Amino acid sequence: MPELSESLPAAAGTAETDRFRGGIARRLGLRFEDSRWGFLAEVMQRRLDRTGIPAPVYLQRLESRTGFADELRELARELTIGETYFYRNIDQFRALAQAVLPERIAEREPVRALSFLSAGCASGEEAYSLAMVARENILDPGWMISILAVDVNPAALEKATAGSYSPWSLRETPPEVQARWFRGQGRDLTVDRTIRDAVRFEERNLVEDDPVLWRPGSYDVVFCRNVLMYHTPEVAQAVVARISRALAPGGYLFLGHAENLRGLSQEFHLRHTHGTFYYQRRDPRDRVPPTVPAGLALDDVWNGAAGPGPMEGGLAGQPPVSDPGEPGTWIEAIRRATDRIQLLARAGADGAPAPPQELAPDRSPSGRRPPAPSRPDLAPVIESLQRERFSEALGLWHALPSESVSDPEALLLRAALLTHSGQLPAAEQVCGELLALDELNAGAHYLLALCREGAGDRAAAIDHDQVAVYLDPAFAMPRLHMGLLARRAGQREVARRELGLALPLLQREDASRLLLFGGGFNRDTLSALCRAELSAAGVES
Repeated sequence: MPELSESLPAAAGTAETDRFRGGIARRLGLRFEDSRWGFLAEVMQRRLDRTGIPAPVYLQRLESRTGFADELRELARELTIGETYFYRNIDQFRALAQAVLPERIAEREPVRALSFLSAGCASGEEAYSLAMVARENILDPGWMISILAVDVNPAALEKATAGSYSPWSLRETPPEVQARWFRGQGRDLTVDRTIRDAVRFEERNLVEDDPVLWRPGSYDVVFCRNVLMYHTPEVAQAVVARISRALAPGGYLFLGHAENLRGLSQEFHLRHTHGTFYYQRRDPRDRVPPTVPAGLALDDVWNGAAGPGPMEGGLAGQPPVSDPGEPGTWIEAIRRATDRIQLLARAGADGAPAPPQELAPDRSPSGRRPPAPSRPDLAPVIESLQRERFSEALGLWHALPSESVSDPEALLLRAALLTHSGQLPAAEQVCGELLALDELNAGAHYLLALCREGAGDRAAAIDHDQVAVYLDPAFAMPRLHMGLLARRAGQREVARRELGLALPLLQREDASRLLLFGGGFNRDTLSALCRAELSAAGVES
């Protein structure tokens, strides 16, 4: 995106600029934060000057659902800049070659044809990279390979169609690939005709529900990388729904490294191979619809709707644990720190074990949401826990409707209690039930990491921690856990990296999540532990 202008034009800050931003979001799906206000004001003024259309008329046309196509093309030129290169995030292309293509080839053997979509293809490097990977891994000339590449920016498509690039665009391209598929043309390199003929470039707007582009079951693989992050949440959710519809059952979706489907869709399984994450469309027959939209949780509870917020540190009235010691495993430290939770579980109102816990918010991309009347009201339970009214909280818990036991929030509460009280097999079972409803629940993956560590399965523990971090990069606890695991394994560089990332995240972590996932340790204690481990790994803190 262009840099913010130093001086703001007269239109900046006006109602017209706000309408312009809203029209851009509606027609192109692009999201611009307040920090980009000046840039948008400049673009709007420039377009008004070029078109000669009065501002009220221009904005009315922009805000309409149809028409104004030529102007939208010009706005796309102004507002989108697709900086990319061949084999960007090469680990994803390795996963494509070694995991995805063999599966799709076996599935498509009867028709001997594969179809790819590069959505938001920019200047074409991604689409051509797909063609190269396909040609190198499907050697039988009897197979038909079709690659459609679409973008809203006509200038980018012109460059893509030409197929000529500077050496900088090939900076991550293996030398043998360069020698096989590129031809010198002065200072630039041109894509070989065989690869160019395999790709079809078209100008398309992903915001539009185009029946041709999104024909059901059309594609085996969709790359839509670093596109959703620029869309409004509503548009991103709609685009993902169209991709899901257009993918063949079992087809694959690749997003950018900074993107995930949390809060956008439950139509995909998360895959983690070759050091990268990607998605596989669920078989419609085995899809379990979640009881709540993915990524939504008790935002209202933790933001004041249920009374006082969570206490900073540990549970109110409980002495903080000042030193987690040097346990053999992190789960052992948690067990020692949470004796009070085990006692609380045994002190249910009717004498039966109960899972009273605090739930951390799992924020929606669009912010807070209105309470859903059909879901169990956990706010009184959580408020009682915050105020140390444990018996009252347990009574409220037991009074919840029976269907609450399958609610994702209730399952997360139970899984956390079971984990921290040492009932790891039962905790894993509950996490499995939760992930069947919400496969992209970062908290469930972190709890599974603790369970796997307790079972001596370090590799699986790290894998679940990595999934939790991918799903929620702001989640401090899986970073801390990976750092502790690495430090105890003597992997000093890994420990320094993960603990160094965990420390600032701990300072910003929601108090509610520390209450649920901190294992009885408060923010100060966790931060002190992180600093001590960094020091042990050879880092001054």
